[in-house]
Amino acid sequence: MTTEEHYQLAEKVKEACIEVAKDGFKDASISGLCTDGAMEAAVSSIQKLDPQKILDENS
Repeated sequence: MTTEEHYQLAEKVKEACIEVAKDGFKDASISGLCTDGAMEAAVSSIQKLDPQKILDENS
């Protein structure tokens, strides 16, 4: 894998983390959690992210 390919993959991982965190925070906020609880849900969403799925989508 070239340096450029590594960079592109890292960007995809970053984008996926941001997307799931935003979704997790939004869903938790809609459910009535406080800001701290919504942040915990956002972090939990990132922890649940499947790296293999990202790899499979980019191979």
